[in-house]
Amino acid sequence: MAGTVEECLELQLLEVEMLRTMYPKKGEMSLDEDAVPSVQRYLKNTSGALPPQLEFSIAVDVGEAKVKVELQVRLPHMYPHVAPQLFARSDALHRQQQSQLNTGLASHISSLASGEMCIYEAVQWVKDNSLPYLENSKTSSESASEEAVVKETLHRMWIYSHHIYRQELRKKIFDSAKKLNLTGFCLTGKPGVICVEGLQENCEEFWRVIRYPNWKHISCKHVENIETEGSVDNLRLFRAFEDLQFQAHGDYGLRNDYHMDLGQFLEFLKQHQSGHIFQILFGVKGKLSDK
Repeated sequence: MAGTVEECLELQLLEVEMLRTMYPKKGEMSLDEDAVPSVQRYLKNTSGALPPQLEFSIAVDVGEAKVKVELQVRLPHMYPHVAPQLFARSDALHRQQQSQLNTGLASHISSLASGEMCIYEAVQWVKDNSLPYLENSKTSSESASEEAVVKETLHRMWIYSHHIYRQELRKKIFDSAKKLNLTGFCLTGKPGVICVEGLQENCEEFWRVIRYPNWKHISCKHVENIETEGSVDNLRLFRAFEDLQFQAHGDYGLRNDYHMDLGQFLEFLKQHQSGHIFQILFGVKGKLSDK
């Protein structure tokens, strides 16, 4: 029988503390410094809103070459009575091998007894079972290197949200973009717009990370794919991931319910060869005011 949210969160804190003692070295376990305190604050006063779900990653050394495979973990509020969200990734894995590795991990976790804490079990499974996928990936790379031309594809996603205000959410957006080597921007306010560009698997991983269950008003409005025989970096429209904020109109009260100056945003898009995106995002053609 499932326990209460409070009981589940207490178990999660115990498991995180256990994992911290098992992976104490720098770079082994990555956890936001406010993640545990926010859960602790909620447990002291359960009348408030639920805290953000606990998210962290553990870096696993695989094989004699010590190749890094990172296990990314997100714990739903009712974990361990609800399965955790797990994703294993490595720069040494191609997309197909990474997908196969995660399919095997999911199958293993689903075979475990329901209601049991299983993150350490997941780490061990990744450590014990990643090597064949890494070897297959290396073989694929050697075969690909024999081909005359290797093409890469720049992937660009245009994401629209009703609004983007919360500092915690903005931090996740910028941290994820930096970690995945994505360029673009985040337009804060109402509406909120995000553009990310880079390798397709990195863009898709960014979309998976930021689109957590309680962000309801968000959608990917448009995707662009551009193939090149050179580096995708030559196709980027943005040199970094920018924090985009324009003069706002409206009430600056507690709700921060204000609209961004879309005329300035349109001008920004045109400066980056993306004026056509305005109509895709908002359904109307943009027009710059005369100066």
